[in-house]
Amino acid sequence: MLQKFLSGEGPIDPARLAGAAGMPSDPAQLQALMAQLQAALARTEDGIDWEASRRQAAAVVQRDPGSVSSAERDAVRQAAELAALWLSETTDIGAAATELQLLSRQQWVDATIPVWQEMSEPVANSISDALTAAMQEHAPEEAQEMLAGAERILRNVGGTMFAMQLGNVVGQLAGETVAGGDFGFPLLEGTAALLPVNLRAVAEGLEIPEDQVRIWMSARELAHARLFHHARWLRLHVLSSVREYAEGIRIDVDRLEELAESFDPTNPDELREALKSGALIPPKTPEQVETLARLETTIALIEGWVDAVTETATARLPKRESIAEMVRRRRATGGPAEKAFGTLVGLEIRPRRLREAAAFWRTVTDAVGAEVRDSLWDQPDLMPDGADIDDPSRVIARLQGAGELDEMDLALQELLDDAERAEGEAPAPAEADDEPDEDSGEDAPPQR
Repeated sequence: MLQKFLSGEGPIDPARLAGAAGMPSDPAQLQALMAQLQAALARTEDGIDWEASRRQAAAVVQRDPGSVSSAERDAVRQAAELAALWLSETTDIGAAATELQLLSRQQWVDATIPVWQEMSEPVANSISDALTAAMQEHAPEEAQEMLAGAERILRNVGGTMFAMQLGNVVGQLAGETVAGGDFGFPLLEGTAALLPVNLRAVAEGLEIPEDQVRIWMSARELAHARLFHHARWLRLHVLSSVREYAEGIRIDVDRLEELAESFDPTNPDELREALKSGALIPPKTPEQVETLARLETTIALIEGWVDAVTETATARLPKRESIAEMVRRRRATGGPAEKAFGTLVGLEIRPRRLREAAAFWRTVTDAVGAEVRDSLWDQPDLMPDGADIDDPSRVIARLQGAGELDEMDLALQELLDDAERAEGEAPAPAEADDEPDEDSGEDAPPQR
């Protein structure tokens, strides 16, 4: 199929190509797919055309952009204002953070897709490299010369197909996402955000007054944004860990070669299933397992803190526990689009210890108070780890010891100040009676 396309011997059936890429096969989508591939063939620079993912995500959103009335937006704003007041009573962290923004599905795509791309880029490059190598190795002899001069084209086409798959998934995520912190990742930098159209859909499925859902969701999202606003190092820490994990992903070349040998353009189901199921991504390496464990612990600590703070801030809401349980279940299972992203890039993070992490933060709060508790976010080396979640006593002892040390420092400083004052009040030593002989040739001793 690709050989004919590159050699100009005949056209590709767009429906078959869309099927191989796991893309929808409606006429508008097929036209967009062919336009993107033609643009990939015409590109002279190397690298992945990530604008393809943005355009594809926008196309998915436009099929169901959703709409929100001005009255509904005003209701969410009022809920957010009340949530912010309650949150400020609970923690001083990030009190000056930016206000909560209300985003449409398209605005959410535009704001977050750079982070999705950053997380996906290592996998996209690996797939593109492996696909190019496999096709060159298994192409018929008569096609070898043509493929030898088409490496850049192959990479561009492979990268574009991956970028469009990513855009397809992100467009679907826009229909499932309620808040900027839904996934644990810091998708939005320095801001809090809700998607009112999706918030309404969630609230409609609950037998809970919608105003309570709005307040609770606003409080949780503001807590998440305030934490990242306060701990400026945390966003880079999380995204660097994701990148470290993704850069360790290598495509299963043997499996890809099997697909290349048996690929039937008239029946692309096997290739589509391999791409969608993540079958081309081999099992995790020991290094990846370790990185993923650290990342999951970090995400659990972040979301556990957010849950604990939100629980306290929303204590006035009669249905707060029901809303919290719904969100936990939703987070634990993930939606179809979130699962699709996990299989696409080989990274599906679940804060498996979310309940334990939330309990850890409650225990620390009871022992030392909110202000001392929140000091654990001041710098990376203060961060608790998995062992601390199991047994908070070590962290509590450290925090209480830090307070005692501060008192000792103050007492020592007072002693030093007293000694300095006493020295300043002591009488000056008497001056010597004998003047030095001017003719002795000896220097006078220095005056004290």
